[in-house]
Amino acid sequence: MPRLGDVIRRIDLRGQAAPSGYRDLLPRARVDVAAVVEQVRPVVEAVRDRGAAAVREATQRFDGVEPESLRVPREVLAGALEGLDPDVRAAMATSVERARMAHAAQLPVEAVTQIAPGATVTQTWRALDRVGLYAPGGANRLPSSVLMTVVPAMVAGVGQIAVASAPQRHTGWPDATVLAACALLGVEEVYAVGGAQALAMLAYGVPGECEPVDLVAGPGSVYTNAAKRLLRGIVGVDAEAGPSEVAILADDTADPAHLAADLISQAEHGEASASVLVTSSGPVVDAVDTELVRQVAATKHQGRIAAALSGQQSAAVLVDDLATGLRVIDAYAAEHLEIQARGARELARRVRHAGAVFVGPHSPVSLGDYCAGSNHVLPTGGTARHGGGLSVHTFLRGVQVVEYDEAALRDVADHVKTFAEAEDLPAHAAAIEVRFR
Repeated sequence: MPRLGDVIRRIDLRGQAAPSGYRDLLPRARVDVAAVVEQVRPVVEAVRDRGAAAVREATQRFDGVEPESLRVPREVLAGALEGLDPDVRAAMATSVERARMAHAAQLPVEAVTQIAPGATVTQTWRALDRVGLYAPGGANRLPSSVLMTVVPAMVAGVGQIAVASAPQRHTGWPDATVLAACALLGVEEVYAVGGAQALAMLAYGVPGECEPVDLVAGPGSVYTNAAKRLLRGIVGVDAEAGPSEVAILADDTADPAHLAADLISQAEHGEASASVLVTSSGPVVDAVDTELVRQVAATKHQGRIAAALSGQQSAAVLVDDLATGLRVIDAYAAEHLEIQARGARELARRVRHAGAVFVGPHSPVSLGDYCAGSNHVLPTGGTARHGGGLSVHTFLRGVQVVEYDEAALRDVADHVKTFAEAEDLPAHAAAIEVRFR
């Protein structure tokens, strides 16, 4: 059992001014995706150049499976759903129902703006034709990620959805609960392919096996994130999501048992996961330390949890007050942010940078992982400063429709010609003049 004080380190920012912000003072995992890109590049290029043969070779090399077929047969999908534990199926159904409700509210409304008489600009939206979604299938097999990626794509109106997940050695197919989640949602195009080779297959396509997609999305390892970086521009990609992280802003009213449990729940994802507590209360940190020792010893995945909590990416950060705490958590820009303090709702409204905010003692991150209705594919590593989580908008393209009649064009023609002449683009001006000769 870890000794008191060995579980999570402390960073004391009390009395410290940080005029340039707190980013350099806060814990952060050092994940060098750029270095991994060079490891992944040969796999991606092999799939591009040699198609199915390269996918099969990579699957055998990295997953220890010689696939019977890349695509999972319908009967295997149906069998996975039929064999699903009824309680798990009920939990999935609840998650899907709540996610559909929350994501349906994200659908944008077409807007027509009359710029002048006879002149309109319409902002409209079109769903992507075909997307590829990735469900992790390694140490953490996450059927919940199937729900979190497929539901917003369906709500957006995507025409074709393909899911890829790594095959398991004992069956040759992806995890049965992952397959059951696909079947529950009616997704029939599922591939027993994981890692960088899966994303490359979806992006480039494999003749006779898999048509190329317009966008790949979903959480994964540093290797899938590296593949996304390589494939960006070949195909659309969502954020490079991972490793998982939680920050908690707490005061002396927070329950240390709750705080410890929530820090542990995110550390459970893996040794690189980050758990950060920001508080103005020294006694709370002491009490959380005690709880961490007790709770880590009682949990199943002690090894990876203890490694994550004691890693450089995790810490308890002491601040002078909650106002400073808000500045600190905004600088951190957490994937998941919990607020367990007086006036939590008002504090949440003041947060600028976070993937998702969980307000009060009864809104833990694990609720958001499964059944809150929100999406759990969220920006990590501080990227919540400029990006958001997976949503309906991920699968939509904004299209502007411009319609002017003759009088409306004539009204603005001189301005257009003036701009064209100022930019030395006379053909632009001529395209206006020819309409009024």
